[in-house]
Amino acid sequence: MLARGISSRASHPRVQQQDQQNPPQQSAPPQPSPNPSVPPAQAPPQQGAAPAQASPEQTPPPPVHLGPVVVIDPGHGGTDTGARGTNLVEKDVVLQVAKILRAELERAGYRVVMTRNDDSNPSYEDRAAVANAYRDAIFVSLHVSSTGSTGNTRTYFYEFPVPFQPADASLLSDQPKQGFRTAIPWEEAQRPFADQSRRLANLVQIDLAHRFPQSPNAPTPAAVRNLRSVAASAVAVEISSVSVSDPIALTSLSGPLAASVAKGIAAFRPIAVAAPAASQP
Repeated sequence: MLARGISSRASHPRVQQQDQQNPPQQSAPPQPSPNPSVPPAQAPPQQGAAPAQASPEQTPPPPVHLGPVVVIDPGHGGTDTGARGTNLVEKDVVLQVAKILRAELERAGYRVVMTRNDDSNPSYEDRAAVANAYRDAIFVSLHVSSTGSTGNTRTYFYEFPVPFQPADASLLSDQPKQGFRTAIPWEEAQRPFADQSRRLANLVQIDLAHRFPQSPNAPTPAAVRNLRSVAASAVAVEISSVSVSDPIALTSLSGPLAASVAKGIAAFRPIAVAAPAASQP
């Protein structure tokens, strides 16, 4: 379930193989063994011979990540269960979806970071700080609604209720966009990325509507608290709902949901393919 509003838990500053053997010298040729079936005894290695070193195992090269960092935010966690149903709680479902989405994106070549990998509950600011630590990141917050028909999915982008009014207008008048980012408070960090976030949300929602016909064709603007302090393109995706009687009816949607989000991200920020090196004459 999406948390909305502008309240913050804490205040923050502004955004910124065989041993080698050498047989001894023999004065006479070796005598054959009286029993042909028994091989002659092997001569012991010379004293002081260094043992052979085992060949090291080959380590596979690390994966090559060419795209932007994608930060996946499974909502809620810990004592905050999120929406609760008879057989499901939101915090568990979104963590499952997040892990499937991470695998989908990593196969595509993106580097993926998660705000939580277990049943913990980072603050809104801590979640945003994960994304804000990277340049050109993409932030996706995952949620499950408390009601609604199964399979209805919605993508949200943050909409501020009022225009930004800086305390000192001179901070904006003579500063480029980067300066604008440093001038606004932490809780206003999403504002310069509103257009990018809207475009990302639209691309994700288009694919969700194709896979889940009950879903709307366009994303929804809303004051989703998980997005507000993120200084990057950021969206929230919510699926219905924890009120289903059979948990499989909801959890089975994790794969298609992850595929839609991954496709939307790929359309929004395709992975750049490095040009082949020129052949040497």
